[in-house]
Amino acid sequence: MPLFRKRETVPPAPQSLTQDREERTSWLQELFGLMVMLAAVIGFHSLVAKPFYIPSISMMPTLLVGDRLIVSKYPYGWSWVSASFHVLPRADWRVLPGTPEYGDVVIVVPPYAKDDWIKRVVALPGDRIEVRDGRIILNGEMVPQEVEPPLDLPVDANAPCDDYTFPFLRRRLPSGQQVCELPMRRETLPNGASYLILDHLERQPLDDFPEIVVPEDHVFLMGDNRDHSADSREMTPGKGLNGPVPLANVGGRAEFITFSLDGSEGWNPLSWWGALREGRAWRSLRPVIREPAAEGEQ
Repeated sequence: MPLFRKRETVPPAPQSLTQDREERTSWLQELFGLMVMLAAVIGFHSLVAKPFYIPSISMMPTLLVGDRLIVSKYPYGWSWVSASFHVLPRADWRVLPGTPEYGDVVIVVPPYAKDDWIKRVVALPGDRIEVRDGRIILNGEMVPQEVEPPLDLPVDANAPCDDYTFPFLRRRLPSGQQVCELPMRRETLPNGASYLILDHLERQPLDDFPEIVVPEDHVFLMGDNRDHSADSREMTPGKGLNGPVPLANVGGRAEFITFSLDGSEGWNPLSWWGALREGRAWRSLRPVIREPAAEGEQ
């Protein structure tokens, strides 16, 4: 009997089979990594914060078409509206619920769609609110307004200042620049939250709204552009917010503007640099807190 036996060797697997197995494993790992990354992004957008784009003029002068901003999702708790793309069924439940403060700028979903709108909180649960001649009357007291200097908003593709929307407000500065001269008012709510509003039309249908009591777990929302905002004042089905909004439909609080584009940009990100508006990046969207105006300044 021999002391040593010849070791039997296993022939190597064909190279093509080994490569196929390695490539398949690599693709599965890549796919898994992408799914984890996507889940993390969706989770962050649903629970913490999410970027938004402003497509309308309803919050001028606070927000302009072309503004990009960050909305925090947690200040008022989470509900069906918190999930990205609003994939959850509409309901009235909330987790760790909270109530906005006067003057907060919030994201809200209207009762007949799943689009995100942005408006300002002007009345809280239990408040009595009325709008008369364009002025808010809150719990029997007219909310103070002060006249501010006009805002010369540069005309661009995202702020064209057309005659139909802003009649007689477009003018040319001595420098030759075209601007929209917007008449400004400063409104101050009971907690001292102060912000600018635009109200340039003398009479329009939403200037008057009969007094109501805001129900529990609801808020009354209005746009800062009082003449061009389909908000809680608008009761036409399928058009506005149709009265006070359930807090379960409020998806978060607007915090700050990241950057703003004037509409001249193209699909190429390199074109965005020349389209950036000056002075709007990192602008806070929280209202200034100040003492309410004296009676004689209303």
